[in-house]
Amino acid sequence: MTCAQRLIQLLEAYGVDTAFGIPGVHTIELYRALGESRLRHVTPRHEQGAGFMADGHARASGKPAACFIITGPGMTNIATAMGQALADSVPMLVISSVNQRASLGRGQGRLHEMPHQRETLAGVSVFSHTLHDPEALPEVLARAFSIFDSARPGPVHIEIPLDVMGAPVSDAPVTPTRTYPPAPAPEALTKAAEWLGTAARPLVLLGGGTADAPDAARALVERLDAPAFTTINAKGVLGLDHPLDLGATASLPAARRLAREADVVLAIGTELGETDYDLVFDGGFVLDGRLIRVDIDPQQLGRNQAADLALLAEAGQAMTALTERLPESAGRDGAARAEAVHRELALAEDPELAPYAPLFTTLRQALPEAIVVGDSTGPVYAGNFLASLPAPRRWFNAATGFGTLGYGLPAALGAALACPDRPVVALVGDGGLQFVLGELGTARDLGRPVAVVIWNNDGYDEIRRYMAASEIPKLGVDLAAPDFQALAQAFACRYRRIADPATLGEALSSLNDTTSPLIVEVDAAGWADSL
Repeated sequence: MTCAQRLIQLLEAYGVDTAFGIPGVHTIELYRALGESRLRHVTPRHEQGAGFMADGHARASGKPAACFIITGPGMTNIATAMGQALADSVPMLVISSVNQRASLGRGQGRLHEMPHQRETLAGVSVFSHTLHDPEALPEVLARAFSIFDSARPGPVHIEIPLDVMGAPVSDAPVTPTRTYPPAPAPEALTKAAEWLGTAARPLVLLGGGTADAPDAARALVERLDAPAFTTINAKGVLGLDHPLDLGATASLPAARRLAREADVVLAIGTELGETDYDLVFDGGFVLDGRLIRVDIDPQQLGRNQAADLALLAEAGQAMTALTERLPESAGRDGAARAEAVHRELALAEDPELAPYAPLFTTLRQALPEAIVVGDSTGPVYAGNFLASLPAPRRWFNAATGFGTLGYGLPAALGAALACPDRPVVALVGDGGLQFVLGELGTARDLGRPVAVVIWNNDGYDEIRRYMAASEIPKLGVDLAAPDFQALAQAFACRYRRIADPATLGEALSSLNDTTSPLIVEVDAAGWADSL
């Protein structure tokens, strides 16, 4: 058995079912082993697409996928996708080749040589490791999956030198190492329950770390009768239109006043970062009450805002244990407090958001169970405020955090592979889509009826408006969009051009009529005129 064969065997044992990658001369031994396995292989058109697909697969399913990437340019190509996954705590296993051990760091001009490849990728990964000893592979993979299973996840990079890839290894059976996340300390739970149980105006902040425990999250906020902010990556964790759910509105004035009035704040699985709580970048999200933080990452417990009480724990366990210790709430009027904020915010009537409200109403009516994957584009920014989801892992995007363009389409393809029975919509702009047009070929290859909704406003409209507001000349933001209908024909995709909500609903209702992707081009100017 070779090291490459052992790798595939171990991935199967850990439950990995999909690998994204573009074969190259430095990775063909991986493909020899892959051909003997049950793993599904998907070929994107660019390594960045491979990373975004693995990201979308993990966000939709909660399970990591693998990426097989060549030395040098393959790794620099996937680095952006790894940075996005690191910023949003998304598990991803990146396996790459690297030149032979004897040549590493010598600058001999070998094919694909990057003198310090591991160090380059260390900055966009939880850890980056060079496998010098093929017999150490089970140990290194155990370390990776211990992070995926029991710590704050993110991308892990393992590079395998060419002479190690095909090296013989022991074929003794290897049992995957399974690790479990930390449980909250009983004394900390008792103290947290005491503070929360006696609070007059409690507030809960639910982050992406709660996505796998929606029942526990609902039970906790209902026992507390406390309004809850659900961040972008926690959308849907409380269910559709829950009366205590304030959504991702913490950057808005009425929501900020509620946050300041809270006497005890419970923050679970959230980094308290600016792209969830301070999208206007003015430092105006302030918590004056006592802060209890729950996080699986001990370092995160001290970042952005120090906690008065910090619990190192997996979110689901902590929420269940806290709920069991809390008395039944009485007289806190949590739903009334949340409703007062919603009335004051009046999001659907806000001039900045109102043009997009019919879009999300139509999506909800036409595809109520859909996973919506967004790029950095106007409708997605609006949807972060407006969209209400029936369950977690149904809304994610690159509009915040690392904030890369080109994410939406490939991530949607990954989500479609992870959840084949669920409709998937990629919500993208005409500018961002041009980063990854080649992945329409991957969409055709996969034969999945993914809807690609293009909000065509002739360029980078978000930046255009920032420039106008700052009295800066609007340079570099007006783009000549391609003929999307011709592109759809070239990639064997269905195509519709629409300019009003009714036609959009009609187009989306036909999504599952065939297995080919559906491209829906929305004329942004025409849409505004139709409202």
